[in-house]
Amino acid sequence: MKEVTWSKYSETELNELESLNKGYREFLDNGKTERECVEATVAIAKEHGYVDLNDIIAENKTLKKGDKVYATCMKKAIALFNIGSEKIENGLSILGAHIDSPRLDIKQNPLYEDSGFAYLDTHYYGGIKKYQWVTIPLAIHGVVVKKDGEVIDVVIGEEETDPVLFISDLLVHLAGEQLEKKAAKVIEGEALDLVFGTIPLKDTEKDAVKANVSKLLKDKYGFEEEDFLSAELEVVPAGKAREAGMDASMIMAYGQDDRVCAYTSLIAMLEVEDMKKTSCCLLVDKEEIGSVGATGMQSKFFENTLAELIDRLEGFSELKLRRCLSNSKMLSSDVSAAYDPSFASAFDKKNSAYFGRGIVFNKYTGARGKSGTNDANAEYFANIRKMMETHNVAFQTAELGKVDMGGGGTIAYILALYGMEVIDSGVAVLNMHAPWEVTSKADVYEAKRGYVAFLKEA
Repeated sequence: MKEVTWSKYSETELNELESLNKGYREFLDNGKTERECVEATVAIAKEHGYVDLNDIIAENKTLKKGDKVYATCMKKAIALFNIGSEKIENGLSILGAHIDSPRLDIKQNPLYEDSGFAYLDTHYYGGIKKYQWVTIPLAIHGVVVKKDGEVIDVVIGEEETDPVLFISDLLVHLAGEQLEKKAAKVIEGEALDLVFGTIPLKDTEKDAVKANVSKLLKDKYGFEEEDFLSAELEVVPAGKAREAGMDASMIMAYGQDDRVCAYTSLIAMLEVEDMKKTSCCLLVDKEEIGSVGATGMQSKFFENTLAELIDRLEGFSELKLRRCLSNSKMLSSDVSAAYDPSFASAFDKKNSAYFGRGIVFNKYTGARGKSGTNDANAEYFANIRKMMETHNVAFQTAELGKVDMGGGGTIAYILALYGMEVIDSGVAVLNMHAPWEVTSKADVYEAKRGYVAFLKEA
């Protein structure tokens, strides 16, 4: 088993670790949805000299070594490029991660009243334990787009002066039958309705509570009930990322799967300059539901953006694009399950990721018989090991629990379809997919260092 990394750090490294994790907590607080993550990423990238690729194209400019550009897709996915000195067909060094997280989505016709309560109907997104989402403070983040095209940003429940929202649960005194159910059925999907208000609108005979919350929405945010039809509103845990443990060695926050890899990849991308190979940081949406849709990894967004990049660099050709993709190397970054002594029977102790032991590499993920995985080549993994050791990066290897317990996937297999070398990497997480997930500050730090080593050596 790898040694815990905390004991090896100098005072300077500990200061770097704390600074990185402070920035990471701020990123989590400002990026509770994929839209917010892209907005935050663009702001950070612009501060470091990145410009919109669409502006380069519109002005018919060319790109050269040292130029930094980004492209977004529907405000929910982003690719950043730092142009290197080598020909683009020699391939890219890619750091990829996803920025969507499990949550509850507000339905298109959500608002109703029952027995003096106004509710919002939800549909859960990604893999969740539904019972974990009841009786906790919740917030709403997202956008409402009106018929005239006006976009209204909505955040309810994050400021101290804001009300929070919640989903009710049955009191234990009356829960005899409920407690006999399997955990998957204790709270069912259609029961995840958000309590939205209880005060009736005066002089209103029918659905007066619903009428009152509708009026509040119109007065504060300027949209009507029918505007829910063209809204993207996400229900997430209310509150800020916090340091955890008496020693403040951990971070507890919503959405660390996979924003912990997204943030550390972004910071590494901004840190490494004077590239030989062109580097890329690719942050995408929809991984939690199969990487589908226009903003997921299965879309043509990345391929189309790369084609435009090649056109601005050397002049586009299909052969250059194909060579670039097949010659690229990638770390497909996603979180790994941290070994939890409280649930030891779910893990293979010899092949688990542990807190405080560095960045995790998964040669393969998948479920049971490696279903749905990209199984990285041994030669590539050997190359990765050498990179990490050259730069004194603490790393470990793991599988996602015992073979027959379940499993999971990443975006790795999608990029591997181009013939590029890809391996899964990331940070160990406790409480994965729960409303509040936990990471080790040391692992966040080693992940960033590992991504820097990769960009320098790949």
